[in-house]
Amino acid sequence: MTTITEANVDRLAPNAGAIKNGKDLVKKNSFTVLNMSKDGTLLFGECKGSGKQPYRCSVDFIQEDDPVSRCSCPSRQFPCKHTLGLLYAKAQGLPFEEADVPDDIADKRSKAEQREEKKKESAAKTEQEGGKKPKSKTSLAALKKKIGAQLEGLDMLEKLVHQLVQSGLGSFDKGTLKLIEDQAKQLGNYYIPGAQARLRELAALMKPDKTRQSAYGAAIEQLVELQSLINKGRVYLQGREEQPEQPMAIDSPIEELLGHAWQLSELREHGCVQAGAELVQLSFLSYSDEARKQFVDEGWWIDLNDGTLRVTRNYRPYKAAKLMQEDDTSYGVFQPEELFVYPADGSARIRWEKAKEREAVEADYTRVKALAALSFPDVIKQVKNEIKNPLADKNPVKLVSFQSVKQIGATTIFLDSEGRQLPITDIPKTERATSGLLRLLRENDLNDQAALVMFRYDAESGVLAVQPMSIVTDSKIIRLLY
Repeated sequence: MTTITEANVDRLAPNAGAIKNGKDLVKKNSFTVLNMSKDGTLLFGECKGSGKQPYRCSVDFIQEDDPVSRCSCPSRQFPCKHTLGLLYAKAQGLPFEEADVPDDIADKRSKAEQREEKKKESAAKTEQEGGKKPKSKTSLAALKKKIGAQLEGLDMLEKLVHQLVQSGLGSFDKGTLKLIEDQAKQLGNYYIPGAQARLRELAALMKPDKTRQSAYGAAIEQLVELQSLINKGRVYLQGREEQPEQPMAIDSPIEELLGHAWQLSELREHGCVQAGAELVQLSFLSYSDEARKQFVDEGWWIDLNDGTLRVTRNYRPYKAAKLMQEDDTSYGVFQPEELFVYPADGSARIRWEKAKEREAVEADYTRVKALAALSFPDVIKQVKNEIKNPLADKNPVKLVSFQSVKQIGATTIFLDSEGRQLPITDIPKTERATSGLLRLLRENDLNDQAALVMFRYDAESGVLAVQPMSIVTDSKIIRLLY
């Protein structure tokens, strides 16, 4: 069994409250029984609860990289505080008595093995039959019906967009805001939650508490995005309506833009899986997405093999946030067994189920630094080409080399080896200021290093600036967002 440390247990916890509660159980000596199987693959015990009977909890490491937590408590949080406490007890060196695996857990292990065998047999059978199974007439009919509803929703959205443009933003009042909110609510019936969220973003921009003049530019951009999504979405959906047996697009992010939530099985079926990646997290950010009513945990990673930047996003709806596991800052080098790559135009979103982790060493940091782009003009050209697309990420993230950091008047800038400048700013999306942190770093950390930066283009001033997210040296990553 892998050595259990408190840091490893922290990563399993759904939130900070669960970490505290789990550790408190150990402090209060709430565990009346602490057992471990002879081979070390199972921790199990009993913990005092609010009732007469103690809660029976266990953590099964029969699959070392995918531990299974079980508990008899009624908590909807997973893992619950009792299983976390069990792990903290082990991490803190409390004595565990060797005991036989309980019959109920042995039975669950057996059933899990049987399910895994059936999956393998099914996958092998599908491969022998030529890969993907053809859709049935029933599923094709249901798909065509769904696509028809999506097209109807886009038509309704387009009428609203044209109405808003014709009326002008100057005539925007409470009645208009209510109309947008009502239409956004209706779009929930048309299977296009991505378009629905963008419409809600427009409503948020034009709320009375916003400074109207400063919101106009962002609102115009939002209207352009909506029309672009309508146009591209319609062309794509009409093509699928004519040929519903054709697979979903993986050469563009249009499905996700419309609101499709890719399942890992779908990504595997479409070949969106890679092997051999070695990933280092460069920065981490959690923020609130009010339009989609969810928290987003966003991690930026680089593949040590080729320098490709990737992003992980963990979505936690407001209503269920306390029950879901938060992502957090990661410091090791991760080697996923399967790396699932979502369709994208820019830096692709990634996800994995199982991964080996090793400690990062200086050679890894040196490698990351060597993968940074050397020329500011090349990166700026690339960013400008990306943000020309109305549906692209408006805040691309890049890894760049810089020679020094200078202050010119009131503006702080990165300078490259040829003296070209990149202005430094703070971006509203991050909800945190990092530019001022640079002056707290040592001089050596700001000379001839690399930086992970988030770009922002200000349409009013015409300035393209960056917010520093991390500084990478030959020996460490200095995280400004984490």
